[in-house]
Amino acid sequence: MTDQNKKPDDKPERQERPDKPQIPIGQLIKTRIEKVAVLREKGINPYPYRYDRSHKIAEALENFDKFVADETEVKLAGRIMLKRKMGKAIFADIHDMTGRVQIYIKIDNVGKPEFKIFDKLDLGDIIGVTGTLFTTQTGEQTVMVSTFEILCKSIHPLPDKHAGLVDKDIRYRRRYADLIVHPEVRETFIKRSQIIRSIRDFLNDRDFLEVETPILQPLYGGAMAKPFKTFHNRLHMDLYLRVADELYLKRLIVGGFDKVWEYCKDFRNEGMDRLHNPEFSMMELYWAYADYNDIMALVQDLLRTAAKKLHGGYKFKFEEHEIDFEPDFKQISMIDAVKEAIGLDLLPLDYEQSIEEAKKAEINTEGLINWGKVVEAFFERFVEPHLVQPTYIKDFPQEISPLAKVHRDNPRLTERFELFIAGLEMANAFSELNDPEDQLKRFKDQVKAGRAGDDEAHQFDEDYIRALQHGMPPTGGLGIGIDRLVMLLTDTHSIQDVLFFPQMKPEGQKSDSDTGTKD
Repeated sequence: MTDQNKKPDDKPERQERPDKPQIPIGQLIKTRIEKVAVLREKGINPYPYRYDRSHKIAEALENFDKFVADETEVKLAGRIMLKRKMGKAIFADIHDMTGRVQIYIKIDNVGKPEFKIFDKLDLGDIIGVTGTLFTTQTGEQTVMVSTFEILCKSIHPLPDKHAGLVDKDIRYRRRYADLIVHPEVRETFIKRSQIIRSIRDFLNDRDFLEVETPILQPLYGGAMAKPFKTFHNRLHMDLYLRVADELYLKRLIVGGFDKVWEYCKDFRNEGMDRLHNPEFSMMELYWAYADYNDIMALVQDLLRTAAKKLHGGYKFKFEEHEIDFEPDFKQISMIDAVKEAIGLDLLPLDYEQSIEEAKKAEINTEGLINWGKVVEAFFERFVEPHLVQPTYIKDFPQEISPLAKVHRDNPRLTERFELFIAGLEMANAFSELNDPEDQLKRFKDQVKAGRAGDDEAHQFDEDYIRALQHGMPPTGGLGIGIDRLVMLLTDTHSIQDVLFFPQMKPEGQKSDSDTGTKD
């Protein structure tokens, strides 16, 4: 090895940022803008149109030994995240989506004018480099740069990872900066994409047809929720952002499709906390000639598939729990779950008796306008927080399940289940109600509930009744909250950490993420 290519020792100078006095951000931006002008004066375009990479960084490092032996020249591109000068040489780290690599710029290799240009580059600048791979005396895999090209001059300085971007509120608002300085955040979103792809592959392999249904709807329905309302000027009518996809997807089952599903964005004008965002992602599917028992088996297989593809097995960590998808998921009715938790059997009680029991249990009875609401309140208070391993809570009261079939063994209940894991509601499913007269009666009951003060009651959808009158076969339906599933499988505490751009209050106001409470 010649003296020119002698392995440099980069260890003594390796540091993330040298200590220096704080300079106002406005001055730093002004200085960088001036650097852009200087580059243009030198005939260098600081924002060229394209760059031909030969490899991504991870690919180059995976083939490191072979490329060193063959003296393969690589062309890499990335953002400068570390930079340190050692006399007539400069070490820097560049990052792309796949990883980081150290680069070595020596004045004898690139020439004095180019070396001076590189010396003036800043952290955050994006560059392309051409060179060969070698290992420094400290064992660092490095690119010996022969030429480089400025691909984007950064104007706004990067925040310091440890001191400048620790406030979560700022990280959510400036996700672009969060992604730059926190590679682990990028990894969460890569995993999110992998989870969605595994769901899509699973359903496609089972002949479910992926479809699209309206987001703007003249009537909102399919869930007990408050909608966002807007106005269409040309049609002179109110429209609503959908709260669920259910009623449109079931119209497709009426139309003759056997299996349909949709990856969708839904919107609910409700509170925000670590589990709720007004815009969220759902997967809904409908399966003709199936019931809620078939859907339970399908969900178990789907979640096992997603977990295994992401983790390589059925066990994974979420917060302080080890979640295990390998055993069959537990099934228990909502009534029995309450009875198991506190010894109270609510099934024989009427509404007045159940309200009295709620008062004895110190449950707030405001808004508990029917027996079903009371049962749900008992469940949410005494059962839901303690459901750690996958558990199907099934057979919900009819009053809180207006779109589910009456239970074949007890008319007070419906064939509905929700899946809970680690205290999180993950899925909601029914044996779908397809009796148009029964559905008509329940819609009317929902109208009465709305008049009694239930602002989440279903609206009366006359066209949906008409669709059912044409005939819908026995059908099982399912909705899975994608954001919560990603939280679970990536061991993430807040929904805001699995959304690229969560909804936030105006900058300067205290956000819901600060309090951790629901409005």
